[in-house]
Amino acid sequence: MKDFKILGRELVKKLSREKNEPVEILNFRLQALENFHKLKNPNYGPSLKKIDFSDIIYYLDPKQVKSDDWQKVNKKIKDTFQDIGVIDAEKKYLSGLATQYESEVVYHNLEKELADKGVIFTDMTTAIVKHYDLIKKYFGQLVTNDDNKYAALNSAVFSGGTFIYIPPGVSLSKPLHAYFRINAEKMGQFERTLIIVDEGAKLSYIEGCTAPTYSTNALHAAVVEIFVHKNAFCQYITLQNWSKNVYNLVTKRALMEENAHIKWIDGNIGSLINMKYPAVILKGDNSSAKMVSVSMASQKQKQDMGGKMIHLGRNTSSNIIAKSIVQNTGFATYRGLIKHDKKAVNAKSNVDCDTLLLDDKAKAHTYPLNVVGNGSSQITHEAKVSSLSEEALYYIMSRGVSYQQASEIIIGGFLDVFAGELPMEYAAEFNALLKNEMKGSIG
Repeated sequence: MKDFKILGRELVKKLSREKNEPVEILNFRLQALENFHKLKNPNYGPSLKKIDFSDIIYYLDPKQVKSDDWQKVNKKIKDTFQDIGVIDAEKKYLSGLATQYESEVVYHNLEKELADKGVIFTDMTTAIVKHYDLIKKYFGQLVTNDDNKYAALNSAVFSGGTFIYIPPGVSLSKPLHAYFRINAEKMGQFERTLIIVDEGAKLSYIEGCTAPTYSTNALHAAVVEIFVHKNAFCQYITLQNWSKNVYNLVTKRALMEENAHIKWIDGNIGSLINMKYPAVILKGDNSSAKMVSVSMASQKQKQDMGGKMIHLGRNTSSNIIAKSIVQNTGFATYRGLIKHDKKAVNAKSNVDCDTLLLDDKAKAHTYPLNVVGNGSSQITHEAKVSSLSEEALYYIMSRGVSYQQASEIIIGGFLDVFAGELPMEYAAEFNALLKNEMKGSIG
């Protein structure tokens, strides 16, 4: 563990060597390390000055050989994922499952029928060794190793994460799922995910994440790159429930080719500070993107989120729906960017930001930015801040329900657009997490 706590060239070299990586990846890492030291913290959003980079464990091996059989997984690790519910989920409604514990994937499985069709679903360490000719065409193209300070840090010390390749014309009837768990104190988790949906293919991918609460803070700095080719579709779902001692600082980006479509669904309940602004680049003509996000901020949490839609192709369209619930000194911020390039003729975008304040200690800000480069663009933006309606509460309570129940019904209606985008089982899970978070704060 000591070898992976001093962030420097020796740590990076040792990590790359143990993973048997090509020299190009090592060089990518070393350049990223230099960039990390040069780059500053963001000049917007919550302060990150309290992050102590000298007190982070940058790599922690769970000492578990990756397996496709839960019976061969360490009992403590297996019980952790059993308690979370992902093992049962795999049996019922998943095409494949990968679970990461600390810095490495410990369990991985994919339906044989999909593997026979050429679907690749594995961890990044394995992918770089076995599929490097494919990896190098995409890796680091959307999120470079100097993109921002925390993308540079990820690029230097990344470990674990997911690699998905869906061949042309292949459609998955059930989702693939990856779950990330931080279990150690002062842990840094830096998984890197690369998803390629080839021409005419379809993918639904779900990721979840949790961590226990410690007296010291942990850091999660992930990078996700998604490439959706011509006539292909990708649904990307994140349910983030980190504990309140985690800094969640991630960079996620997708590229759409001609007539490609993506649906980006993002739920955020946990973390101390959450800074997340997924971006979709609509490069191909007639491509489209829909982004639906919800965040819950309470007890000094700072949910600093948003979405970016960059329109380059003709007849492209995008829709951002952002919902925030704030209570108990929580702070929710929306930062958005809609950009229509001069060549993005007939591009259309809609942004809808709604915030629900549950008490007088809650705060929320909205920072939209719209950039129009041609005269045929159409952009609409609506932002609304509200509180629990006393009239609506009275009406519902007159039907014989309690104040708590009436409040939950109103909040459920507020989030209906988000829950409606989730598979039924995950919608129920998210609603239960949200209800638990608000327990005792209403009424």
